[in-house]
Order: sequence, then C-alpha cells, then structure tokens
Amino acid sequence: MTAGEASVFVIAGGPLGSRDFLRSQLAEYQPVGLVCADGGAGHLEELGVTPAVIIGDMDSLAPEVLKRYEGQGSLIIRHPRDKTETDTQLALEYAMQLPADEIRIYGALGGRIDHTLANISLLALALKRGVAARLVDEWCEVFLVTGAVEIQGRAGQTVSLFPFAGTVQGIYLEGFAYPLAGGAMEIGVPYGISNRLEGDRGTITIGSGILLAVKYHQPDRFPEEY
Repeated sequence: MTAGEASVFVIAGGPLGSRDFLRSQLAEYQPVGLVCADGGAGHLEELGVTPAVIIGDMDSLAPEVLKRYEGQGSLIIRHPRDKTETDTQLALEYAMQLPADEIRIYGALGGRIDHTLANISLLALALKRGVAARLVDEWCEVFLVTGAVEIQGRAGQTVSLFPFAGTVQGIYLEGFAYPLAGGAMEIGVPYGISNRLEGDRGTITIGSGILLAVKYHQPDRFPEEY
C-alpha cells in the first residue's frame, strides 16, 4: 500500500504470534475497519482495542468478552454453528463490503495446516470480487499475483512464488536475484521458492494464470529462527 490508501483489517482466530507486531500494524495502517472472526476478538482484547464488528458462530470467544465488546459498541453478527462458511470467510465477506483499497488478514497463518490452506483459498474469493487481500503475520505476507505487479521492499527479502490453481505461463521476473523471461510454473515443480529482491522493488508479469506469493519481512529471517 501507498500513502493515502485505506485498509480494513480482518482478525482471524488462529495463532497471532507477537502482539507487538499487530500493535505496530494498527499504528502504521490505521485501518478504516476492524472486523474479527469470532475468537479473533480475543487477540484484540489483549491489546485493549475494540473491534467494529465480531462475526461468526461465537464458539471460540468467552461470553464475558463478547458481552464486554457489545457494551463497548461492537456490532455482533451471530451465525449458526452448523454452517458451510468458516468464520474467517464470513469476516472477509463482511470486510469486502467496506470501502477500502486492501484487506489485511491476521491470525490466519500457522497452527492447523487445514485452516491455513482454507485461509489461503480465501484469497481467491477476494480476487474474484476484485478486492486486494493478503494474509499477514509477523514473518511474512501471502497474496495472489495476476497480470503485472510491482513488489516493494528491501534488498535481500525472500519472495517465493508458486502456481495457484494450475499452470502459470509467460512469467517475467525483474529485480530479483533469479530473473525469469517467459517462464512457466506448474504444480509439482516448486522452483519459484526462495527468490530474493535485489533492490527496493521487483516486477512480476504474468501472461496467464495466478501466482501465490510469499514475501518475508526481514532478509534471511524465517519463523524457525525467531
């Protein structure tokens, strides 16, 4: 995002990692909306922050916490436990109705691999709606790439690329340690892993298909090293 753009935060109920990281993100982006997926509201309680909306089946949030937030003005949207959508999907669906340039989803990576995969798949839902969305934690951010995208960052940051939902053709990578000109990536051949930015930006251009990008915040620092 650039200066002047507005973001909405979705806080899911998965592992959050450092509360200080989320606190710094709230300060940096000052989101125009703060939507919690059920137990995600518990993450904000530890920061003393009141969400605008809490949505889900409310099976993961202590009743006293829910009541306290309701008293503080949070909109509570209850769904039956026997539903097809995940709480994070419901929160994303709500967030996509708000006026913003990007949706940043926290508490959606790590923990159960099936939950993480489900959350990654939600990026496709946002893409279909024409909404920019990404999953973010203290180590990395995960997002989808179509067409041409400029990746801003710092030299040495790791950026891994994977084909999403099929073969990706006509890939051009500029500004990376391992450039590519007209390449292709297919599922089962993950050679797009562990590329690096050579400077403060790199360009990804795609002829057809969708890439899943994982960009690490710190050069050469990964979760197992924290």
